[in-house]
Amino acid sequence: MYNPLLERLEKGPILCDGGMGSLIFARGVPYQQCYEELNVTQSDFIQQIHRDYIAAGAEIIETNTFGGNRYRLARHNLENRVRELNLKGAKIAKEARDISGENVMVAGSIGPLGQVSGAGGGLTSEQIQEAFCEQIEALMEGGVDLLIFETFYDFTEMKLALEIARKLTNMPIVAQMTFIEDGTTFSGNTPAQVVQMLREGGADVVGVNCHIGPQGTLSVLEQMVTSAPEFHNFSAQPNAGAPIRAEGRMLYQATPEYFARLVPEFLGLGVKILGGCCGTTPEHITAMRHAIDSLLPEQVKKFAPGSSGEYIFSPPHHDPGPDNQEQTTGGALQRTLDKSTNCEPTELARKLASKEFVVSVELLPPKGINPTRMLQAASRMAELGADVVNITDSAMAKVRMGSMTCAILIKQSVGIETIIHYTSRDRNLMALQSDLLGAHANGIRNVLALTGDPPRLGDYPGASGIWDVDSIGLVAMMNRFNQGADWNGTSIGTPANFNIGCAFEPTAHDVEVHIERLRKKIEAGAHFIMTQPVFDVEILRETLGRLGNIKLPIIAGIMLLHNYKLAEYIHNEVPGIVIPKSVLERMRDAGDKASLEGLKIAAELIEQMGSMVQGVYLMPHGKYDASAELVRMLKG
Repeated sequence: MYNPLLERLEKGPILCDGGMGSLIFARGVPYQQCYEELNVTQSDFIQQIHRDYIAAGAEIIETNTFGGNRYRLARHNLENRVRELNLKGAKIAKEARDISGENVMVAGSIGPLGQVSGAGGGLTSEQIQEAFCEQIEALMEGGVDLLIFETFYDFTEMKLALEIARKLTNMPIVAQMTFIEDGTTFSGNTPAQVVQMLREGGADVVGVNCHIGPQGTLSVLEQMVTSAPEFHNFSAQPNAGAPIRAEGRMLYQATPEYFARLVPEFLGLGVKILGGCCGTTPEHITAMRHAIDSLLPEQVKKFAPGSSGEYIFSPPHHDPGPDNQEQTTGGALQRTLDKSTNCEPTELARKLASKEFVVSVELLPPKGINPTRMLQAASRMAELGADVVNITDSAMAKVRMGSMTCAILIKQSVGIETIIHYTSRDRNLMALQSDLLGAHANGIRNVLALTGDPPRLGDYPGASGIWDVDSIGLVAMMNRFNQGADWNGTSIGTPANFNIGCAFEPTAHDVEVHIERLRKKIEAGAHFIMTQPVFDVEILRETLGRLGNIKLPIIAGIMLLHNYKLAEYIHNEVPGIVIPKSVLERMRDAGDKASLEGLKIAAELIEQMGSMVQGVYLMPHGKYDASAELVRMLKG
């Protein structure tokens, strides 16, 4: 099974974040308070910590859920809120990632049950696994990318936790034990024994965390590495030394500079995931980031804003000399004019006209100002052979970076062609036309015309929807541009050449209404059709039969299911999407292999559609690794 963490580890070490609990305390929250409850009561506070670590250079951030099991929460009378607090913890971390725009992984943090003695303090194996199962399922539902079991001091408890995790999921697992000063665990296991047992338990990465400091952690890791020379995925998250209490505060002695100086030793041992635990801060992570980047300059993130603020992709130094026309003002101006007035068909239009099967992947624009994660996803899809990427336009009325701006960034930085989703919800007739003319001038000419979700569904329920025209009107507007005139019939000079897409819901309950609207979109001048997600090919075949002889190419939506809860939610709560009972049962029965089953279902649907469609666009819910695997299958 494809493992995105292991694939990333093959490229070099990953920097994880630092301490969560100690940083919460340092920022003014007393230890007596339940830190997991802050996910609900002070979500902005927790999100800011995640964002600080991302800004420091962390590539993995851990959810604020270390003590999110029923037994630790019972100390605060919160044992009935396990799902809520873990689900919210995952959501906050993902939102921090979206806002930052960085391509970081979200790890679900799971600590020991916190009992006083033994594996769970007298609890039965069944009770221990029930508690871990409850927390893991909530984190999975929240959409974490991997699980980190950390600060486990009793191996029996760790073994039970891994066992239930592997029954529930095949997502990547990092398993970290805590060692005492003599180099063994509290349960008496040596580093060599820990490596062997954790690997046998199904851990993808094995390591040490919450050791007193970096030097002791290095000592334990050296024994681990020596005992398993054929294994290469080790992790380390040491504390910032032993804490001292001063004036009601816990102070840690190991400085960021000290951590940075020891980075070469950790990397020299072959550590693949490096971060910090208690007492480490964003400043420690920043120092470690600089150290890693200086040692491994090829690991420096490819996407970064230049001095002008423009995002560029691995720009080589290029000096063509004074004789090159591109260096002259006139040459650059001519190139810009050629681009803005280019009336050649888009590459997508050409492929559709020649009956080629096209593959697109849906990208989510960032919630903040940094497009790095989106650009990296676009680059990866281009490398795998995707024909195009499509970019949503504040879907579900949730505010994100504009699709046109994202398309321009992708065009400049990656070069892969885009389809922008464009809604009439937020813009009046003047703004719609101004935006579209500007998009055309920038070479953005594949446009999916949408009406847009009502503002009441999203971030600003009090905002006004405009809707001077709906999606049918948008199609007609672009068609008029293609004929050389604006909405009022005024000439725009050279005719445009938009490749106009329209949406269709083939499995909607009121499908006759959608069929009639589709016919109107086609009459208005649409060039291709993109469907809502399809899970039942027979329904699609029946609906297309009702449409009759539709000559426009159809690109079918394929939504990638990652777990049963997601499938259940989509079927019951998302309008216009019907998931057959057989698919729901497959996802439910897949258990720990649900993501693999979702991939199989998607591949089967594409195969069954056959000649009914001329392409697919994959909707991965931001989990681009899953869509990458399917693109590889389709284009390999």
